[in-house]
Amino acid sequence: MRRWTRGSRRAGATISLLLTGALVLLPSAAAHADGIRAQQWGLSALHLDEAWRTTKGRGITVAVLDTGVEADHPDLAGNVLPAKDMIGFGAEPGDRTWARHGTAMAGIIAGHGHGPGDTDGVMGVAPEAKILPVRVILEDGDSARTKARTTRGNALADGIRWAADHGADVINLSLGDDSDSAHPEPSEDEAVQYALKKGVVVVASAGNGGDKGDHVSYPAAYPGVIAATAVDKYGTRASFSTRRWYSAVSAPGVDVVIADPDHKYYAGWGTSAASAFVSGAAALIKAAHPNLAPAQIKKLLEDTARDAPVGGRDDSRGFGMIDPAAALKAAARLKPQALRPASYDKRYFGTGPDTPRSTTSTSDWAGPLAGSIGGVLLVAGLVLWRNRRATP
Repeated sequence: MRRWTRGSRRAGATISLLLTGALVLLPSAAAHADGIRAQQWGLSALHLDEAWRTTKGRGITVAVLDTGVEADHPDLAGNVLPAKDMIGFGAEPGDRTWARHGTAMAGIIAGHGHGPGDTDGVMGVAPEAKILPVRVILEDGDSARTKARTTRGNALADGIRWAADHGADVINLSLGDDSDSAHPEPSEDEAVQYALKKGVVVVASAGNGGDKGDHVSYPAAYPGVIAATAVDKYGTRASFSTRRWYSAVSAPGVDVVIADPDHKYYAGWGTSAASAFVSGAAALIKAAHPNLAPAQIKKLLEDTARDAPVGGRDDSRGFGMIDPAAALKAAARLKPQALRPASYDKRYFGTGPDTPRSTTSTSDWAGPLAGSIGGVLLVAGLVLWRNRRATP
């Protein structure tokens, strides 16, 4: 399952954030804003300087279905659209149990940095894209989590449809249920297919169950979703990253610098972060080639991935590490295709989708989704830097 070490795990049945260890300040020599950018190894690993010569994502909206996003974070200010709250209660802006995971994901996708020349803080994959926050889950530690689990079981499905109807070009789902009882939920699957038919790219984290049985995670396993697995700076599969037949591509998911509503920066890990990187890459492709269908963008990312496994693909890393620059070059040679419903391939890499289990009520198992995050991002508990807030 997913989690953060100051973070969270989306939920299906039993989802809760793992808060492990106290926060530890790095030595002052390392705690400089320019050090943050240097620690963003994913920027160079994904050849983003080359990709940005073509586009930085202008004109594209990425819906972040999560715990909320801090719109006035210095690295996101101006890039965040008015939010939609599918929960309607719980923590509020300014509370410590609000928008931590969502802000982290938004920063990876569309952070633009701050300060002179925007050289301080976090830079995202598509720094000129817009973020559309849709609150569908609550942070761990939110006292309303139990209530949300029992009353907001359809939040994810409703949130996907709402985002597709309100301008989203890409939907990022850094969440998931990979509990023992996880299984496909028709309303979620239908919502994903609804978004795909409207031309919206849907990306989800593959799950953090690599060392816990590799349970299938939803929504990553729904047809048409681009499921992201996590690798480290050497391109090696992260031990926690789930290995399953639905794995499409890999992206940075270890020692990822993330922004937080407390205006500090943390090092985190998880397929949650990998999903955000892939969503950013999809935003770049959509910006340069807006008429390409979701299935074309998924195949582009797969076909242009680097360091492909032996045989071209495996359950650990999918088709390899995404390469946005290469995908943009390949996209220029494509002609848009008509939208078509997604479906499972006739051949599976692994055991294929689990057999749906009978359930008496959607809220019996889906409720926990609204109750917390699929712990896909583990924040390592290290404060990398704290922004100095401007004095009035």
